[in-house]
Amino acid sequence: MSSVFAVNKLLYNIKRLIPAKFFKLLQPIYHFIFAWFATFIYGFPSEKLIIIGVTGTTGKTTSVYMIAKMLESAGIKTGFTSTAMFNDGKNEWMNDKKMTMMGRFFTQRILKKMYKNSCQAAIIETTSEGIRQFRHRFINYDLLVFTGLYEEHIESHGSFENYKKAKGELFNHLKRCRKKYIDDNLKVKKISSGFKKIDYKPLKKTIIVNGLDGHADYFLNFWAERKIVYVDNKENIIKQDNVEYIDFANIKSDNQGTAFEFFGVEVNLCLLGEFNALNAMNAVGVGLALDLQKKKIKDGLEKITGVAGRLERINENQDFTVIVDYAFEPKAVEKLYEVIKNIPHKKIIHVLGAAGGGRDKVKRPILGKLAGVNSDYVIVTNEDPYDEDPAIIIDQVALGAERAGKKQGKDLFMIMDRQEAIKKAFQLANAEDIVLITGKGNEQAICIANGEKIVWDDRKVARELLRSK
Repeated sequence: MSSVFAVNKLLYNIKRLIPAKFFKLLQPIYHFIFAWFATFIYGFPSEKLIIIGVTGTTGKTTSVYMIAKMLESAGIKTGFTSTAMFNDGKNEWMNDKKMTMMGRFFTQRILKKMYKNSCQAAIIETTSEGIRQFRHRFINYDLLVFTGLYEEHIESHGSFENYKKAKGELFNHLKRCRKKYIDDNLKVKKISSGFKKIDYKPLKKTIIVNGLDGHADYFLNFWAERKIVYVDNKENIIKQDNVEYIDFANIKSDNQGTAFEFFGVEVNLCLLGEFNALNAMNAVGVGLALDLQKKKIKDGLEKITGVAGRLERINENQDFTVIVDYAFEPKAVEKLYEVIKNIPHKKIIHVLGAAGGGRDKVKRPILGKLAGVNSDYVIVTNEDPYDEDPAIIIDQVALGAERAGKKQGKDLFMIMDRQEAIKKAFQLANAEDIVLITGKGNEQAICIANGEKIVWDDRKVARELLRSK
């Protein structure tokens, strides 16, 4: 594969020689060529697998994991790529790339590996940034899942409307994708002649949509051979033809887990938070689209005990609760607090920061205010400053906490070193308190200036500090 890397490097070097303003005009062509070349080099692997794309603002990673584990439980070998981790059908490992949707060469390479490892299905967490750079092109998607939409990455896209349209382009892409045929074991089969089609079942291009989201109708307006929507009551039914509805009801959540029903089948998740019922419904939609038995879907979901870096409890026999979560956006943090407050506790101590690199600056004081209102102690620290001054980012987050009534040195602390910030939280914690560490989840690095990364894992650091305490 040395020739692949040589050509790849050549393309990057050509890019560097082109003036920035001129390159901006050529960018779509550049990304398109890159996408085709990567797919060609690895032999168009997406043509040989059932490809499931998951997109939206929140819940993508958990939905990917739940879909994968549900399919595996049903006997369908599945690989996946996500913000949290990768799985090639044989090995599963943490995503240390600090990217959600990987570059074209990585994606095509891992898809090829999934096929070689006898996978039947592959799930790709697909982002608006990846779509803008044509990383989805020449991937033959079969099922698309829309988890929900709200404002994020606005600086990058210019407006919420542009952000929504970027997501929509994935659904528009579905009509370009060639038809596939599968056998009774959900294995994609190559059809050499028209007669062979009789022996296998056509795999319908399908859209699965969260009908509770206010933007559901936008995504349902795109072409698909099959459209599946889950709703919790008749008021949320979208008046469109040829839409199948999944009856979704009786969501109940406590500090032990979350329960819900679909078509009268009760599912008891081991995961906290009502939002995880929505994530599970994305998996239900995929299961039903692939004609799996309802019991197999239920059994697969109930086996899932947790998702890395998502409401992950860190237990080293301490007398207080430690939870690490990826939430870095106000709405996600709000949902997180809804869950945390259901867990019996005395005080909440929240360690948080905000990303740099121009990412959603306006939300920094909002995050600080959310922590200030909902927790007893707020510790603001470094997260992923990229090329920004981390001290300025910390100040902007802390300002929100101060507006909520927190006072520096009393119940608000600004600590640049993230390890020291977590250590301070543990020092403040007493029996039955909750320490909440957000913003990174299971990410494997802190991103700093000049593209450099510091090896990091909130969960590992928390465990080491708890053991030493």
